Amino acid sequence: MPLRGDYPEEGEHVVATVQSVRNFGAFVTLDEYEAREAFIHLSEVATGWVKYIRDYIREGQKIVARVIHVDRDSKQIDLSLKRINEHQRREKLQSWKNEQRADRLLAVVATSLKLDLPQAYQQFGEGLVERYGSLFKAFEVASVEPKKLAQDGFKGAWVQAFTKTAQESIAPPKVSVSGTLEVAHGGAEGVTHVQKALSAAEAVLPDQVEVQYVGAPKYRLVVTGSQYKQAEEVLRKASEAAMSSIKNSGGRGSFTHS
Repeated sequence: MPLRGDYPEEGEHVVATVQSVRNFGAFVTLDEYEAREAFIHLSEVATGWVKYIRDYIREGQKIVARVIHVDRDSKQIDLSLKRINEHQRREKLQSWKNEQRADRLLAVVATSLKLDLPQAYQQFGEGLVERYGSLFKAFEVASVEPKKLAQDGFKGAWVQAFTKTAQESIAPPKVSVSGTLEVAHGGAEGVTHVQKALSAAEAVLPDQVEVQYVGAPKYRLVVTGSQYKQAEEVLRKASEAAMSSIKNSGGRGSFTHS
């Protein structure tokens, strides 16, 4: 994985490895910044009073922290564990793991092209990161849309090798779109007509369309897919199928996109 540079920015979330723990704080190295050293003061370990620092942090632990101060002149980097929530921690760690995986996949591509990893980064890896934001995202794009790299102007024998590895190794990311469907029928067989309308929605694409009960006459339509535009189109067709069914039977229906 290409390193980010010399120093992180204040406010950035970073992955670090704990090297030593003292009563007054902990010294760590930053995984994404050439193992540059940083410090977490005891007051930034957790909210409230910390009696035993090793109840919260220990040597060898992989952590996610927020950068709260950077002094390039003194080479001092201060971090905080308490100023980052669990969602941010999981999100950053998952992103870091994804890039670790992408790094290994790029090594596979490099080997197939008889290149070493630094050569692969120099020849096309850095360009992919610049274009798609991260190497893992580039693999995702190539997995979902095999022709996308060529369409975006990338050329060379590596494009085919990269796309092949992406399709063999990366499951397409899932997107989800939803909306509220209202269907009602006042007739003697109203329940049957409503059920038929909901079935009509699911029948558009059974593997992707799900109807969730909210509270009559409201139901939630949820569509999952690998591409946002495709999922949106399926959602539109599913809602229209349900409304057409209920209206043809003399009922009423409406749909509101979330």
